[in-house]
Amino acid sequence: QVQLVESGGGLVQAGGSLRLSCAASARTVGMYAMGWFRQAPGKEREFVAAINWSGGSTYYADSVKGRFTISRDNAKNTMYLQMNSLKPEDTAVYFCADGATAQALGVPKPHIGNWGQGTQVTVSS
Repeated sequence: QVQLVESGGGLVQAGGSLRLSCAASARTVGMYAMGWFRQAPGKEREFVAAINWSGGSTYYADSVKGRFTISRDNAKNTMYLQMNSLKPEDTAVYFCADGATAQALGVPKPHIGNWGQGTQVTVSS
């Protein structure tokens, strides 16, 4: 069973930055892409960003384009999410996940291979 472990969450003021990490214990067969999702209190989990195996293709939700950057280091089995210019509406639990393709992670009700346990990001105004 592949384990995905997020870290790097915390409390930050609006306009600040955080860098999330997602460490994978191994790569799931057939799951070449990884992505970030988030869930705010009382809301459904939503797509944030995804990246393919090579890192050459990335996808972002409109709400984070230009502020967040997804990347990965396959040698370390780790994915990152650099979050800049944070806003209070970015407050949520952030989850990492793996899937077959980066583009497929961004569709409604995507097929997810594995989920991480989540890390809390709180942005104060």
